Amino acid sequence: MKTATMGVKKLDAQTIKSFASRNAIMLVLLGIVLFVGIIRSSFLTPENLVNILRISSVRAIIALGVGGILIARGTDLSAGRTVGLAAVISASLAQRADYASKLFPDLPQLALAWPFLAALAAGLLVGLLNGVIVAFLNVPPFIATLGTMVMVYGAESLYVDRPPRGAQPLGGLRDDFTNIGTGGTGTWNWPIDIPFIILIAIAVAFVIFVILNKTRLGKNIYAIGGNPDAAVVSGVCVWKNLLLVYAIGGLCYGLAGALLASRTGGATNNYGNSYELDAIAAAVIGGVSVWGGVGKVSGMITGVLIFEVMNNGLVILGVSAYWQQIVKGIIIVVAVAIDIQKYVKKR
Repeated sequence: MKTATMGVKKLDAQTIKSFASRNAIMLVLLGIVLFVGIIRSSFLTPENLVNILRISSVRAIIALGVGGILIARGTDLSAGRTVGLAAVISASLAQRADYASKLFPDLPQLALAWPFLAALAAGLLVGLLNGVIVAFLNVPPFIATLGTMVMVYGAESLYVDRPPRGAQPLGGLRDDFTNIGTGGTGTWNWPIDIPFIILIAIAVAFVIFVILNKTRLGKNIYAIGGNPDAAVVSGVCVWKNLLLVYAIGGLCYGLAGALLASRTGGATNNYGNSYELDAIAAAVIGGVSVWGGVGKVSGMITGVLIFEVMNNGLVILGVSAYWQQIVKGIIIVVAVAIDIQKYVKKR
């Protein structure tokens, strides 16, 4: 009887340990929410939680684009600047006809789809450029995307810096465009007012989930990230799949840029600055391995939420923004260190 009891206790301990290990990232998120919520009840109000999700939506879309590239054993430092490029392009095409400082004074009012399509096209172009440099020129992803990051920033700065207006922020955006980023289903007489931008982020997450888990492309991405040489031997066309994964990333950045301009009601050439670092950090926090071949969509989303919940919670607690950066840096270093230890143990 005593042996059986000890066996049950041991089994329970093992079960709890296994559950904690599998769901560690979710438990961390829950812990942060409960900790801040207990100290400041205003943190758990529906308005604040919806605001966190609204802000997280753009970040999540960027992280989903970067996450797929990380799984393929790559990286993308141009993501943030690509978001900025897409933001200024979409904003310039969505300005009101009567706005005094319109970037293109003679441009007629376009259909709502055009600013978004232009942003997607810009993101796709940068993504394909990254893919070509990495896949065909064999330039390491870090260096390749570092170069395109600088080029894209120059391009977007030239785009907005037009005489005689100079590099002024782009404003005066149409209501139908900004409504995508600020409105919700309440305008459709739904019983629950869900922000459109959150629904878009959910749709993107679903598409990326399907690509990574239900398609041949997804299997190839994991295979390339796990062992590129073995993938080649298995008949995987590495250059083609790398081109596609960088292109998908570019599309995510393009959409995120348009949504960012829509949510904030404007854009400048500094939009998206350092967003790529936050996206990479969120993906790694969410379990995407820096060594490639490992990662889940749910982890990427959770990683983004952890950072946004942490930022929001520290603001509510009155913690200095400088301390926020220090805490974020510590979390990133710890997450990467844990990931490296996992890799070393596997070897």
